[in-house]
Formats: sequence, structure tokens, C-alpha cells
Amino acid sequence: MNQVAPQHDPRRLIPRTDALLALPEVAAARRRLSADTVVERVRAIQERARRGELPPQEVAAAVIADLTRARASAQTPVLNATGVVVHTNLGRAPLSRAAVSAMVDAAGYVDVELDLESGVRGKRGARTRSALLAACPAAGDALAVNNGAAALVLATTALAAGREVVVSRGELIEIGAGFRLPDLIASTGARLREVGTTNRTHLSDYADAIGPDTGCLLKVHPSNFTVSGFTSAAPVSELAQVARDRGVPLVVDVGSGLLAPDRTLPDEPDAATMLNDGADLVTASGDKLLGGPQAGLVLGRADLVQRLSRHPLARAVRIDKLALAALEATVAGPTAPVVEYLHADPERLRARAQALAAAVDGTVVEHDGRVGGGGAPGVPLPGYAVRLPESIAARLRTGTPSVLPRVHDGFTLIDLRCVPEADDSRLAEAVRAAMRAD
Repeated sequence: MNQVAPQHDPRRLIPRTDALLALPEVAAARRRLSADTVVERVRAIQERARRGELPPQEVAAAVIADLTRARASAQTPVLNATGVVVHTNLGRAPLSRAAVSAMVDAAGYVDVELDLESGVRGKRGARTRSALLAACPAAGDALAVNNGAAALVLATTALAAGREVVVSRGELIEIGAGFRLPDLIASTGARLREVGTTNRTHLSDYADAIGPDTGCLLKVHPSNFTVSGFTSAAPVSELAQVARDRGVPLVVDVGSGLLAPDRTLPDEPDAATMLNDGADLVTASGDKLLGGPQAGLVLGRADLVQRLSRHPLARAVRIDKLALAALEATVAGPTAPVVEYLHADPERLRARAQALAAAVDGTVVEHDGRVGGGGAPGVPLPGYAVRLPESIAARLRTGTPSVLPRVHDGFTLIDLRCVPEADDSRLAEAVRAAMRAD
């Protein structure tokens, strides 16, 4: 085998690290990335050239291309073309511009726990609390924590640690990523007292289970599924009367975060109705139908909310300043994207789909969107999609911009419900690029 003389080794032509770092484009990247990150990426490309995967004369161009694309965060913005409004894999609710602006402001020093007039320490999250109470007047007080599960854990810990939580067997649900309600409650130190059966639980089942060791009654909205047929459940209004008569608090977890009724989702529980029906506390998520950041909401009786806020666990599940700002802006600001997408005009969706289909040689088909995130399971959101070859789906996901379509029955479906109309031209160009590579 012939040996390459060291002086003729093509690897000697690989640009030096200091020469690559001196390139103007690389210097510009150091304003977005740490110095260590830039050096690591440069050396990775040099190593590709040493392995013979890249000609030495192309190293500089490869470094420039790589660092031009690189961002400090590896999370990739995605155009949601699935028709699923609250898409858990895409981060659930997209924030409104007002919420994004509020988060940017909160990224610096802000008066999150300071009264600027007096100069003394203020109550954390006071303005977010006020915004929630204005949006849900049925609540005596409000508390925000870091997610929906934390809200429920805090409530059951503060009310029933070392005691019993009475709950229907039909509501012992499993939520996302395999987390099960029984395990969640058990982690608080409370004991589950299961009543009724999977399909039928009566008011008398709760009443018979209440005793001196009962910490609270718990009613949970069964997200992600429905039970039909021979079923029975105790209404909150009747359950609340039993709870009051026996001096036991009633906690209702509505899950998806509606603060008030929505005619589009008539069977989806909301906080205001549950509180008006007599629930003492309502817990919910902030990043689902409310359309805000990841957060957990506790709304209800002022004395109980204050009891939760003083519990030591409240510190462990405390919401951060960025989410507090975004939550306030979501509740007090303009209509959130989630609400707009839920109520999108089907005729406008059809017109947009027809324009896209004409631009990419696709076919417009009827397509029902979905709420997602456990909200309103089985409820269709009438709309339209553009049908294209299945083969382009992977290229859409990995293109620029990244587009997540729905793949169904051997076709790629592009549903514009959750795509901002201002992005229609970007979406069309992404589809054309994927089609050209087909």
C-alpha cells in the first residue's frame, strides 16, 4: 500500500482553528453563541475533514454555513399544520404577542416581588392574581404554580396529607407520559378512598365514604377520553352540598383551563361554572385552553387558597417570573392564538386551503381539526386541508421552516387552522421546496 508523504498529506491543507475563528461570519456567530460552543463546532468540522468526509478547501464554507444556522437554543420553531390546536408535542399553547412581549420585559430586572412606590418587598404574582380574579369573578382568590399537576398536588397535600382523598374510581385517570392520578395523590402523603365503579358513581357513594379522616372530596375531569352508555356521575352542585353539610372541602380539577363556558365546547368544564356550582377549589392548566404558558391555576375560596399559598410545598412549585408575566398578559391581553384557532371560520380556512392548493398543485379536502391536550375529546373542529403525497412529510418536518403535517391514509395533509395567516407564503414555499425534492 502506498504511503502518503507527510508533506503531501491533504490534511495539512485544513485551515487552522485561529484562521477559521477570524472569519467575519464566525466572529458574528460569537455574538449569539458562547466562545466554547463556536470552537467546538469549528473543531467538529475540521475533524470531518481529517476523516476524509469533507475536502479541506470546503472547510471554511462548511464552518460559515454551520454557524450561520446555529442558535443558542436547539429547539426548532415549527409551523403546526396538523389541525390539533393544543399540541403537546409542540409545546401546547402558542403564546400571544402580548405574552411574548411580557416575557421579554420580565427577562431583565422586574418588580416581581417589589412595591416600587414604597420601596419594600411586595407580594409575588400580585398582578397576575388580580388578572385571574378579574377574568374569573366567581373565585375568591387565585394562585398560580408551575403546572397543572403541581396545582392538584399542592391542593391535596395542603388539605389531605396523612388523610383520605375521596374520589370516584371512574376518575382515576392517567395523564400524559404515563403519569397516573393515583400515583400523583399517593406522592402527597394522602390516601385514596375510591368510591363507585368505573362507569357509575352516585352521590351516596361519596356521602357514605366521608368520615373523620376525610381531607377532601376530589372530582376530576376525565381528559383524553369519554365514557358513554350505562354511566352515572354526581353533579358538582349536588356533591358540593354534601361537602358543605359534612364540613369537607370539594376540589374539582377541570384540567384544560377554561375560565368561562365556551359554546364551541359545550361539554368542557370551566372554572366559573364549577365555582358557581359550589366547588371550594378548582385546579387547571394554564397552557391548554387558556392559551398561556405552562402554569397551574388554583381558584376558589380565599381561606383555602391562602392555606395552599402558605404551605411549604408552595415554594417548591412556585411559578417563575417569565411565566407569571406571560400568564398575566394572556389573561388581561388580547385574544390568545388558541382561542382564535378554536373558533377559526371554516370558510376562511377553505379559502386559504384553496390558495395553498393552487400554489403547490394539491387537492383541498374536508378535514376536522381537534382541540388536543386532553380538551374536549372527540369534538371535531370543522375545516379543510390540502392533500399532498405522503413522501413529502419527512422533508416538510426537516425543512426550513419546519412544518408538521398530518399523515393519514397514505397522504400528507396540510391543515392551516393553527398556522398564522401571515405565514401562509412561508408555508407555501416550504411545501414547494419539499415537492421539488420528490
